[in-house]
Amino acid sequence: MPDRVTINDVARTAGVSRQTVSRALNDKGEIDATTKQRVLDAARELGYRPSRFARGLVRQDTTTIGLVVPDLLNPFFTEVAAAALEAARARGWHVVLYDTADSVDEERGTLKVIGSQVDAVVGYFSLDEEELDQHLSGIPVVLVGRDHHMPRFSSIRIDGATGIREAVDHLVRAGHRRIGMLDHANRAEPSVRREWFADAMAAHGLPADVVGTAVQSVDGGAEALTALLGAHPELTAVFTFNDIIAVGALRAARRLGRRVPADLAVVGFDGLQLGTVVDPELTSVGLDTRRLGALAVEQAGRLLQGAKPLSADELVIHAALVVRESA
Repeated sequence: MPDRVTINDVARTAGVSRQTVSRALNDKGEIDATTKQRVLDAARELGYRPSRFARGLVRQDTTTIGLVVPDLLNPFFTEVAAAALEAARARGWHVVLYDTADSVDEERGTLKVIGSQVDAVVGYFSLDEEELDQHLSGIPVVLVGRDHHMPRFSSIRIDGATGIREAVDHLVRAGHRRIGMLDHANRAEPSVRREWFADAMAAHGLPADVVGTAVQSVDGGAEALTALLGAHPELTAVFTFNDIIAVGALRAARRLGRRVPADLAVVGFDGLQLGTVVDPELTSVGLDTRRLGALAVEQAGRLLQGAKPLSADELVIHAALVVRESA
């Protein structure tokens, strides 16, 4: 007896995802006419007949997006999630939120269950694409904050080079020459933000050799700045990997008797609303988190439709300096 033709066989023949096949066969929206016809032709050619169980799954009327973030306690990811939820709600979609606690093991655990629960995945992953592909085969995936290499993946890149250059330019114009950095501690190698910082410093002929690392928390930022100033008391300014670390640095500066910005300028990265409620208000290299969340959902929608995805240039979020009081 020949093997039963499955929905995966139809998807493979039509060159689309399993979810796109489901939409085409059930006459759901968010799929263009050409793609729908290609799926129907493939199903007819293969003699595909959905099982009773499969029909129960694919006749759901609601599209569900899986949003994966590494730390929901970090307000940056909260802002991105809120924007994605708003964009999905406008489409009548559901969002299932997964927090991997910035842990590779938690990330793998999420991958084991997410594929059976959602129609598309958007989020932050540290695992390589080959491992992601094993768990998310046939599901549209939009990676945030990193490049992709597999053709079936899409990605939204963060371009912070110009914003960090603006921050260093701003500090140099204010007379600072000894500028340090607090990088992210949970990385096996220096972050790309550290590379952007080094390039911006080099443009002024300044060394970027005073770098500490901080856990991504207020306490982590405070501890890291205390250690950095203990080793390098000559510093008059510090740039931090993100705003949470910067808020901790502000706290530590106050404890150490350093006036901000008179004795020590502090610049963060993210541009969170949180930066407007601390004293002094935080100068930061800002990202448009609202656009980031909305763009991720829009790209996921295009992939689900089988429509032409946004171009690489359209999938870049550019950072820009937001000058407040701390620098």
